[in-house]
Amino acid sequence: MDRNLALEFVRVTEAAAIAASAWVGKGQGKKADAAAVDEMRDRFNQIDFAGTVVIGEGSKDESAELYNGEKVGTGKGPRMDLAIDPLECTDSVAFGRYNALTVIAAGSHGSLLNAPDTYMEKLAVGPKAAKAIKLGAPVKVNITKAAKALGKKAQDVTVCILDRPRHQQLISDVRKAGARVRLITDGDVAGAIAPCLPESGVDMLMGVGASAEAVLAGVAVKILGGQLLCRFKPKDEHHASVLKKAGLNTTKIYSVSDLAKGKQLTFTATGVIDGPLLLGVRFADPAIITHSIVIRGQSGTVRYVTTHHHEK
Repeated sequence: MDRNLALEFVRVTEAAAIAASAWVGKGQGKKADAAAVDEMRDRFNQIDFAGTVVIGEGSKDESAELYNGEKVGTGKGPRMDLAIDPLECTDSVAFGRYNALTVIAAGSHGSLLNAPDTYMEKLAVGPKAAKAIKLGAPVKVNITKAAKALGKKAQDVTVCILDRPRHQQLISDVRKAGARVRLITDGDVAGAIAPCLPESGVDMLMGVGASAEAVLAGVAVKILGGQLLCRFKPKDEHHASVLKKAGLNTTKIYSVSDLAKGKQLTFTATGVIDGPLLLGVRFADPAIITHSIVIRGQSGTVRYVTTHHHEK
């Protein structure tokens, strides 16, 4: 992907992050989400490209969204697939908690998994353990094999898990395997990417989370050489019927190569609230300061971008 286009996407996530940050701690998650969506859509439509949203975030939560199949951009320039979450961790923004991002993953036409906004079971690791794991294997087996690949003991492995009632048994199994548990209230995009970043202190991600986040994280994990295995896990009959209508099933295990194909890929995110990947938006008179990350598949580079936005 053209590096200039990647920079344009940073401007999109920056604008969405600034818009969402106005709602931090105000208990209005849907308004924060809507502000990020509106800003992201407006900025996208100023860019010379022909983008199609192939997987977005929002419909399963009845939230504001850039909907699946929506066309963005001027229509001039390269055709691109987009996986987006205008505001990852809406509740974190509403209640002033840790970790919130605005996120875009992009690839050439046909490169990203086209799927509805539902749930997936996930298992993610960094490059050293990429070939050691198997989705569906017992928790203890995956932890033991990952630990060996990482040159660690099982008790030194840290597993990131969303803090949800559905994960009570998983949390118990991880602890019985001797590993540490790092619970997060929201945000498994950052949780899935973290094992690829040695300084994060996270070795694995396990559990069920949103499908949009799987594709978003999958792009970054693939570029960084890690592995994210997942399969659809509909929470009810409605979600199951949506998957069936889309021609997808709940038995196939997807790898990063299924979630994102080729090297014409980019992952772009801007922090709204401090988290494991990025610092959040800072209001420092006379400027607003944003912190972003750009990961490009073609070059294999990871760039951190700090921008000072001076009001005109």
